[in-house]
Amino acid sequence: MTTTAGGLAIMTGSAASNQIGAAVGAHAFGAIGPAGVVAVRQFVAAAVLLPVARPDPRRFTWAQWWPTLLLGLVFATMNLSLYTAVDRIGLGLAVTLEFLGPLSVALAGSRSRVDLLCAAGAGIGVYVLVLPSGSSDWPGIGCGVLAACCWASYILLNRLLGTRLPGLQAPAAATSVSALMYLPVIVLLVAQGRLTGTALLFAVGAGVLSSVVPYAADLIALRRVPARHFGVVMSVHPVFAALAGLVLLGQVPAVHEWIGIAVVVAVNVLAVRQNAGHGTAAAQHGERGHRRRLAAGGRARPQGGDTAACGGGRASGGQ
Repeated sequence: MTTTAGGLAIMTGSAASNQIGAAVGAHAFGAIGPAGVVAVRQFVAAAVLLPVARPDPRRFTWAQWWPTLLLGLVFATMNLSLYTAVDRIGLGLAVTLEFLGPLSVALAGSRSRVDLLCAAGAGIGVYVLVLPSGSSDWPGIGCGVLAACCWASYILLNRLLGTRLPGLQAPAAATSVSALMYLPVIVLLVAQGRLTGTALLFAVGAGVLSSVVPYAADLIALRRVPARHFGVVMSVHPVFAALAGLVLLGQVPAVHEWIGIAVVVAVNVLAVRQNAGHGTAAAQHGERGHRRRLAAGGRARPQGGDTAACGGGRASGGQ
């Protein structure tokens, strides 16, 4: 197996683990609610990230602190809104709506005809997925859309923090902030005697499968997989979510929901391929110019902007 193929297999396994973890966590909703599952998951994630990243908050400047605090708020809101949506409208529909977040970031600001068609296609896919009517669960759909907005914010904040904090210090500190926000939930559940037995086991399982495994897998995979492949692999999340909901929760998607999921996934693949083609063409154009300068006797200069762009493209998504 080649390095790239191995990395793609790891990322696919990471996506499957993420959605299986969400389905496992859903089994605890009846006992401790979505907020309780999210609270436990945040503490599990912090327990994993803090020893690895070892951030030192005492040395953070305000320019590092304010996006870290915002990212912590995004973590807290994204997970709660997603799990609430899962509880109300099912795992497949909730994750597909959330997936509109990274897709919107990929298409934002684009003026190419293909990307505009992709945006229109995504809208059609969502309409077919939801089929709005008087009986639609609008609060659940709204929570899915809120989760999408949070995922888009996560991507943008991660890009910013990637230039201000090294390694995993930003997500480690932000996850700790989010865990502290959920501390009252943990205290309340313990006081009520609800955070015990099977419910706690399911919640911890969600934290391990949806946080610990994906974090470790992404660290390994992103060293092997070209950035242009990342968005394509991300497209399997709605599919795995629908399958996990079907197998583990007994949630059978309607025909129109399968069609809507397929349209949204296809639009993302097309958008990623289109943007990757533009990036490759730009890189080739820059390389030709570089060679011409060398042939003319010009002195090569380091391309700092290009390096930063390539590094910024390797951002791992998370929920």
